[in-house]
Amino acid sequence: MADIDLDNIERRMTGALEALGREFGGLRAGRASASLLEPITVDAYGAQTPMNQIGNISVPEARMLTVQVWDQGLVKAVEKAIRNSNLGLNPQTEGNLIRVPIPDLSEERRVELTKIASRYAEQARVAVRNVRRDGMDHLKKSEKNGDLSQDDHRLYSDEIQQLTDNHVKKIDVALQSKESEILQV
Repeated sequence: MADIDLDNIERRMTGALEALGREFGGLRAGRASASLLEPITVDAYGAQTPMNQIGNISVPEARMLTVQVWDQGLVKAVEKAIRNSNLGLNPQTEGNLIRVPIPDLSEERRVELTKIASRYAEQARVAVRNVRRDGMDHLKKSEKNGDLSQDDHRLYSDEIQQLTDNHVKKIDVALQSKESEILQV
């Protein structure tokens, strides 16, 4: 009997879904959220460093984010990274504190954000399908090596396909939810 690890396949598919959730957290829907700045990397100490390793990100009020930068020498780099993040933000520096007001979303920007959300969702679907393909390749190898019967191969491939369908459906539901959140005025 071959060692087909369906739990591992499911874990990897769920990982793609969790990554999508983190990416969706970075797409704002008119409210301030610390997760908006977390995916931004700053050119610091000769490497691209995540924002949350440069300073404290906080939400002092509903339409304002602040970044308390720990190293005075990185304030300009953090401000530049936020400005160049393609999130439509305009940071204002006060010493080591960077204030990031969250502007109202225009209709054009909302449509643009839904397109970005769709792109993220498609990347997650591709990741799930890649996990499926790896699992199917493993099944074919196992059958070819004589470790797996044709009936078991069919059974496992049906289970892998069902896992794939379930995860793609969850991605679609998450996308639909995020799009309605973005388009809500």
